[in-house]
Amino acid sequence: MPRAAGGQDMTMSSMVADETALPARRHLNGAPVHVGVIMDGNGRWAARRGLPRIEGHRRGLEALRETVRAAIDFGLDYLTVYSFSMENWNRPVQEVADLMALLKRFIRNDLNELHKSGVKVKVIGARANLKADIRALLDEAEDKTKANSRLTLVVAFNYGSRQEIAAAARALAEEVTAGLIKASEIDEMLFARHLDTAGIPDPDLIIRTSGEQRLSNFLMWQAAYSEFVFLPMHWPDFDRQAFSAALAEFSGRDRRFGGVTGQYRNGKLLAGAAKT
Repeated sequence: MPRAAGGQDMTMSSMVADETALPARRHLNGAPVHVGVIMDGNGRWAARRGLPRIEGHRRGLEALRETVRAAIDFGLDYLTVYSFSMENWNRPVQEVADLMALLKRFIRNDLNELHKSGVKVKVIGARANLKADIRALLDEAEDKTKANSRLTLVVAFNYGSRQEIAAAARALAEEVTAGLIKASEIDEMLFARHLDTAGIPDPDLIIRTSGEQRLSNFLMWQAAYSEFVFLPMHWPDFDRQAFSAALAEFSGRDRRFGGVTGQYRNGKLLAGAAKT
């Protein structure tokens, strides 16, 4: 159970009372179905405190745990976290080793809690070049939680959106060459079914911490109509209150999807409204 600043356990009623930035009615009717999070700033958080980078990553893992619990409480259906990009392999060897060790620890220590909480784990990204023990842990996480439905936690690991799009294009080209489909049959829906996120709705909201304002090769196809919230805080400082504030900001956005104001509500075209 989450704890208040003074160390006391917070009841559900007190947690709801603290979410003043997110009115209950608005939350129930206007909350996003799918939120993506670019968890940025662990190293800078540590550097500002004179700590080793690994300590920033450890504290970032704590923020991830809090975020998953909050996502469940807020009633989200999907939470996608950018845990390790393909470009992250370019970091110092020791830092990569530390990140792999944290991944193993997270799965071994947290998988049971995720499972008991009804969380389904889905991993997107390339696996062919991963070590066998890492692949086995990812497979275990997906297999153990595959029947859960309270929240789908999508972990983007060894993931790159450009690489994902290129792989989908190759797969479609191979199907055309094999005579399975015609090139004229390829449209957005068919292309999307060849992405890692097939069957997962596009993110309504993408949150990025650390003050950076870019996607960094994260869900570029899927984010075509996403709303964005960029936060100046580093990821280890991201908490339930910051998450609530980001959702509140989303709930006030006018999402037009290429139409005009008032045509759409929660991503759906209103009856009688004409597309433009």
